[in-house]
Amino acid sequence: MASSAKSTVDETYDKIETILISQPKPERSPYFDIAKKWGITIDWRPFIHVEPVTEKEFRKNRLRPDDYSAIIFTSKGSIEHFFRMCEEMRVSMSQQTKYYCLSEAIANYLQKFIVYRKRKVFVGTRKIEDLATAFNKHKDKDNYLLPCSNLGAKDVVSYLTENEINFQEAMMYRTVSSDLSDLKDITYDCLVFFSPLGIESLYDNFPKFKQNKTRLAVYGNTTSQAVLDKGLTINIKAPAPESPSMSMALTNYLNKSNKK
Repeated sequence: MASSAKSTVDETYDKIETILISQPKPERSPYFDIAKKWGITIDWRPFIHVEPVTEKEFRKNRLRPDDYSAIIFTSKGSIEHFFRMCEEMRVSMSQQTKYYCLSEAIANYLQKFIVYRKRKVFVGTRKIEDLATAFNKHKDKDNYLLPCSNLGAKDVVSYLTENEINFQEAMMYRTVSSDLSDLKDITYDCLVFFSPLGIESLYDNFPKFKQNKTRLAVYGNTTSQAVLDKGLTINIKAPAPESPSMSMALTNYLNKSNKK
């Protein structure tokens, strides 16, 4: 795969018979229809996974969740690992603890772990800025804990810092490259990536990876940049005006590469 980096998508349309998508296999997906329509093989394999930070490791930070009067959740994963850590540390959160959730989906998930009516929960629509009113009302009285992964939460941290909100990051889980050694002797016509971490995992597992004739399908600008930084060629890209989703981008490519 040692081809030179290109700033535009390569428009060579060679036939595709096998595709590997670097994510877990879903129960339902438009990719199933693509595989059936074109008679091709689509496999699924997560290139990254989440590992919990152990209680022993976390204690080295000298942090206790119950020392904080408000918790900020940026994902369902942050909720799971926060309450896992509380359980392992035998910590019970106060009935008065406030919870700030970036979205309604996150807030709904929180109900699995707390008695909702007894807690104060603030819900945004997508961004940390959506919670500005709640922060402005309570920031002088509360200290905030931000459960996060090794990747952090840059947008959230920037907002909290700029608005002089008293907070502490707490890494409770980490995203790491999965072991793909069993794929060493297997080749695919197309690899599909949705994040720069997928590209990082590819090279963690196969440092001498060469693209050769393998097509790379990438989603998002940051993923595209990660591909280009490795000197690889982008063959299929989404979102784009004619293909807002990766499934549509693959369909458009197959309409040309596999036309009968």
